[in-house]
Amino acid sequence: MQAAKETATNVTASARSGMDKTKASVQGKAEEMKTRDPLQKEMAAQKKEAKIQEAEREKQGAVHQNNLARHEADAGGFGHGHTATGGNHHTAHTAGGAVPGGAGHVGDGHLTGTGRHAI
Repeated sequence: MQAAKETATNVTASARSGMDKTKASVQGKAEEMKTRDPLQKEMAAQKKEAKIQEAEREKQGAVHQNNLARHEADAGGFGHGHTATGGNHHTAHTAGGAVPGGAGHVGDGHLTGTGRHAI
């Protein structure tokens, strides 16, 4: 069931990305057609490309998040927690599972139980 859910959300992310790319392309072409100034045409083309690239980054981020969520579900929920925006919220863990009391590894860059990076 989790794989089907991941596939459905990936299809949704891909469709949204396609719509955003099409919208950026149409808007960019419209801006290019409004002017005869080559500089403004180039700026419109660059803006269009930036929007297209942003839509692709958002899609890839969503696919990545869906993949992580599936792997976490497959692993029984242990591991790293992630937000929809791609930010990491590391949970305390060891090779054997969660650490009692929520203390994180010290010295490896993981978060401690206090929410601060270990030194």
